Amino acid sequence: MFTKILLPFLLAFASAGTLAAAPATVYLEEMTWTEVRDAIGAGKTTILVPIGGTEQNGPAMALGKHNVRSRLLAGKIATALGNALVAPVMAYVPEGSVNPPVAHMRFTGTITVPDATFEQVLESAARSFKAHGFRNIVLLGDHGGYQKNLQAVAARLNRQWTATPVRVLAPAAYYQAGQRDFAQVLKQRGFRDEEIGTHAGLLDTALLLALAPQLVRADRLLQPPSAAEGVYGDPRRATAELGQLGVDLIVARTVDAIRAAGAPH
Repeated sequence: MFTKILLPFLLAFASAGTLAAAPATVYLEEMTWTEVRDAIGAGKTTILVPIGGTEQNGPAMALGKHNVRSRLLAGKIATALGNALVAPVMAYVPEGSVNPPVAHMRFTGTITVPDATFEQVLESAARSFKAHGFRNIVLLGDHGGYQKNLQAVAARLNRQWTATPVRVLAPAAYYQAGQRDFAQVLKQRGFRDEEIGTHAGLLDTALLLALAPQLVRADRLLQPPSAAEGVYGDPRRATAELGQLGVDLIVARTVDAIRAAGAPH
């Protein structure tokens, strides 16, 4: 009797959209396990692993800059590839020692893990993806400090999996496009090296303005930059329009690199 009474209400909610249908998403964590299984069966055998970091980004940008940026960029790359899904972001990465605190660890809110721990988590995630049927596991690192770790993990697993169809990629093009190549674009538009910067400067801030402007504090952005506050560059002329140039560059170069490495598309 209770079921008969409840069923019409459930159907009404479902028809009104309260009970969601399968989402049109590339993000693994937004899917059910059966949806992921079916997606792999339908040919989505590439998994992108966005790797961020929780660190200081000056007084004008939130600590999660790398996490949000890597997730959104990975989503755009997956959509462009057409055969890829996006894993949850790795937010805990090597950021230097705790005692004594060095580099970004000198600033409140930064989180660090040892290199060995970081690599073990990456390897475990990759083994999980392999077990579920993914053929191409792509490590996308948004932070410069652990690029060597990504290369080491990819090389180690590829040696172990030589006799299998599974490959791990750590395309350098992703990070290089957002740093070196985007910096060249900005220089061509008249911006100086000391403005573009290496951390929380114009380049960094423009990318975040294009992707997640809610994480940028407009009032703090207008203040003169200070290395003592973790800013290396001058973000005051950063705009979302400039950042979009970098976003487009990162997506295009990364898609090309993944396809060139032999990932099917």
